[in-house]
Amino acid sequence: MPEFLSNATPLMVFLGIAALGFVFLLVSLVVGDVFDSFGFETGLDGATDGHALLDSRVISVFVTAFGGFGAIGIQMGLSIVASSLLGLGGGILLGGVVSLFGRLLYKQQATSSVTTSQLIGRPAQVIVSIAPGSLGQVSCRVGEERVEKLARARDGREIKVGATVRVEEVAGDSLIVSPYDSPKF
Repeated sequence: MPEFLSNATPLMVFLGIAALGFVFLLVSLVVGDVFDSFGFETGLDGATDGHALLDSRVISVFVTAFGGFGAIGIQMGLSIVASSLLGLGGGILLGGVVSLFGRLLYKQQATSSVTTSQLIGRPAQVIVSIAPGSLGQVSCRVGEERVEKLARARDGREIKVGATVRVEEVAGDSLIVSPYDSPKF
């Protein structure tokens, strides 16, 4: 056994574990989730909210807290087993707090992406006139999001700027529209 290991005290071991966890935490904060960065799949992705149960930041906080609370236990005169249990409890508590905070932040995220299929059936405003058999441009609102897309008239006729149209279908990168007052086919 190497000499430096034979001279290691329980305090040094707990502080080493805390330091290792802290370095791992710093790497996780800079790189993001280390497991995702290297393609590891934990298999415990937290059910419906999408936040991973075993996120690398949560694990690093657990390891850091385990080492820190274990060192506190040794300094208080507790045995190695009692200090380890104190470290385990502290690690679970702080890791759980970080996990809950991460879930809270994850749930607060909003997406502003509107899929093209969400435009079908909605009214839109012509902002660049649609020439006969050619493309123009329309603007459509989905919730608070405004989307501008290339459009062509279903019947190939001209539609002037400012006219209200109905989005009938999606054709590649453009929309097929018809005047809003015309009957649906």
